Amino acid sequence: MTQVWDESADVVVVGYGGAGVASALAARESGAEVLAVDRYLGGGATALSGGIVYAGGGTWVQRAAGVDDDVENMLAYLRAEVGDAVSETTLRRFCQDSAGMIEWLTRHGVPFEPSLCPFKTSYPTDDYYLYYSGSENSGGFRDAAAPRQRGHRAHGRGVSGKKLFGPLAASAASRGVRLRTGTRVTRLVTENGRVTGVEATTISDAPPRVQRRFAALARISAKPGVYHPGLRKTVQALLTRIERRYGAPVRIRARSGVVLTTGGFIANGEMVCRHAPDYPWTEGLPLGTAADDGSGITMAQAIGAATGRMDALSTWRFIAPPSALYGALAVDADGRRIIDESRYGAALGEAIAAAPGHRAWLLADAGLLDEARRQLGGQSVWFQRMQAEWLLRFESTQGLTVEDAAAKAGVAPAALRATVDAHNHAIEHRLPDPAGKPDSLRRAVGAGPVTLLDISFRSRLSYPMPMLTLGGLLVDEETGAVRNDSGTAIPGLFAAGRAAVGVCSNSYVSGLSLADCVYSGRRAGAHVVEHVAAG
Repeated sequence: MTQVWDESADVVVVGYGGAGVASALAARESGAEVLAVDRYLGGGATALSGGIVYAGGGTWVQRAAGVDDDVENMLAYLRAEVGDAVSETTLRRFCQDSAGMIEWLTRHGVPFEPSLCPFKTSYPTDDYYLYYSGSENSGGFRDAAAPRQRGHRAHGRGVSGKKLFGPLAASAASRGVRLRTGTRVTRLVTENGRVTGVEATTISDAPPRVQRRFAALARISAKPGVYHPGLRKTVQALLTRIERRYGAPVRIRARSGVVLTTGGFIANGEMVCRHAPDYPWTEGLPLGTAADDGSGITMAQAIGAATGRMDALSTWRFIAPPSALYGALAVDADGRRIIDESRYGAALGEAIAAAPGHRAWLLADAGLLDEARRQLGGQSVWFQRMQAEWLLRFESTQGLTVEDAAAKAGVAPAALRATVDAHNHAIEHRLPDPAGKPDSLRRAVGAGPVTLLDISFRSRLSYPMPMLTLGGLLVDEETGAVRNDSGTAIPGLFAAGRAAVGVCSNSYVSGLSLADCVYSGRRAGAHVVEHVAAG
């Protein structure tokens, strides 16, 4: 049967966040005509993010900051951090391409700055743009690789994800990449087993006033909606109403192929529950846009695509700034220490999720809390300060002794006393920390008063636990082509970013997802063109 198309391009990119714009640029650089479509306005979770790109091996930013790094050192750390999320060959290639990736981003206008953050933090202030964004200098990892700062923050005030996406989108537009916003892809079109296009609904022909209203609502859903699920739900109902009333069907031909960069599925509660039924995901804060609903993944599954690591979620509990709190002890309800507290927040979140009742506390004495309060102003941006103030003021239980504080908080008193005594004994006798915490961050617990700060896994808008999904479509790691259950590539279909299994699908540290979006996006964008040219 002859297909009827309303529009066509060599490459159609579905979803226009970080992976989408990287795919579009790479395909355009290979000479393809590219059309990108996005259900909302473009930007995706990338534009909402902190704008951190995990990169090393000797980037120009590292060299300018005096950070001596190389590919083997970066590889050793990531091998220990991400495990078997991808093959050794792919991980090595990711590290080898890392410095070139930063140069590529810089050429396309993304601003970076070689200002080293002098303190350990979950996200630097506007004074610093290169920092330890993972667990490089935490227990175990320092033995695998020399700690090096690899968190490259796009230069800009506040959370700077827009400073990453914006220049890339402007560069793509200047190079002729076309973008259709307000366009929701509903089905992949196949001919003789090959993906040849997409079916979608679009409001691009709706009256201007309707499009302006749609855009305004989409912006509300994207940013305020992250922190207020009720608001997002209300706004999404209005957006859906506009789509249903003004949406017109459109069929778009992809002469070379389709690249799915639609994000993960953290916004789809039913899908998360199905794949991770035992995870306390309802207590976390879904990090992403409403379009992170798994639609790209399910469309691909409908034509036989395989998926992997769909039960992998990353949930973040950040305890710093202030950096003094890395000297506290993280304990569960049984009074046992659960982790090296200097680890990245995703590792702490995972440890809390595994603790009895998903409950955990930070134990700190008066001296440590005084130091933390003094640091807060100089080490935090506004949202960090708000969360830290809430934790210190409203989530604290104080006692004159360890046992007193434990009894009030609901922690086993005798067991907590034993944990504190073992910790202090190790410091006094210069023994290694049992959890591997660096000596520079270890602090003996004083006699009292003692405070337990509640860092449990539960829903709190004032002290949220951001979370996202890490699994997705299985792809050929050489090309980004989507695979079926037998491992064969589906002709004409590629995927990148969180719609696909990638470097960060086992373990997450800040910047690794955005770096993987750029890496896998460029891979898919380049090979969708090469693949067809060869075929």
